[in-house]
Amino acid sequence: MGGGILILTLPILDNHMHLNPSGRCLDAVREFARAGGTHIVLVSLPPWSLGIDINSPEDYRKVFDKILKIARRAQEAEKVKVFVVLGVHPAELTKYYGRLGLSRSVEIMRGGLEIARKYVVEGRAVGLKSGRPHYEVEPGIWDASNDIMRYGFELAKDAGCAVQLHTESATEEGLAGIAGIARSVGLPDGRVIKHFSPPMVKICEKHGIFPSVLAGENAIETALGEGTRFMMETDYIDDLERPGSVLGPKTVPRRTKQLIGKWGEDVFWKVHKENPEKVYGVEIDI
Repeated sequence: MGGGILILTLPILDNHMHLNPSGRCLDAVREFARAGGTHIVLVSLPPWSLGIDINSPEDYRKVFDKILKIARRAQEAEKVKVFVVLGVHPAELTKYYGRLGLSRSVEIMRGGLEIARKYVVEGRAVGLKSGRPHYEVEPGIWDASNDIMRYGFELAKDAGCAVQLHTESATEEGLAGIAGIARSVGLPDGRVIKHFSPPMVKICEKHGIFPSVLAGENAIETALGEGTRFMMETDYIDDLERPGSVLGPKTVPRRTKQLIGKWGEDVFWKVHKENPEKVYGVEIDI
């Protein structure tokens, strides 16, 4: 079978993309699909990005329902399969606690994760989103963020799903600490996904973390040099004021096609099909 045919029949998944009705939204999906992309893991935006105020856990339903509506529209318009990950962003804690107080903010975010878990159990989402700040915060905020993340792991274990994490820059020490928290609540290895990961494939495997590698310059080749246990992402944020940030919608399909000639189709079959199927418990078909 010729290489061109294989490229056309190879699933290509972007493991962390945002879409916003006030951004490019379906135009971005169209760009992804025309470049060869077939599957998107659509991750919920912070509520303020969608113009939603959070005053109670139930307010997260407005966020999650809007994300699910975008997913449906993308699938109908562009025939791209969209899997949804719902939850809370660690920056929400620093945004809320000045207005609501730390304990109430934690309570609301834990409640938001509980609602996200219900969407997973109902089959409307495939995973949870949580994490801890990527910037310096006071010890109380850091401890509370870790508590929220731990609760996310507990809910994921209960729901039998994965958790995508937004955290500080990846180091082996940090990954080991996160893995320890996940294991302490019984979440199986491979269910914690480090979003915005550098190509630290072997270190992540050592600690049972699954890396979602940002598909920037040379990162995927570096990752492939260590193995195939990773997924690819753009972290496209769909903000008209920051076009193409973090990476544009075409990046994952383009990078995949560029590297197939050197690395072959089999490695990308693992990256785009076998790995997400294993991590999320989904089927990747085209």
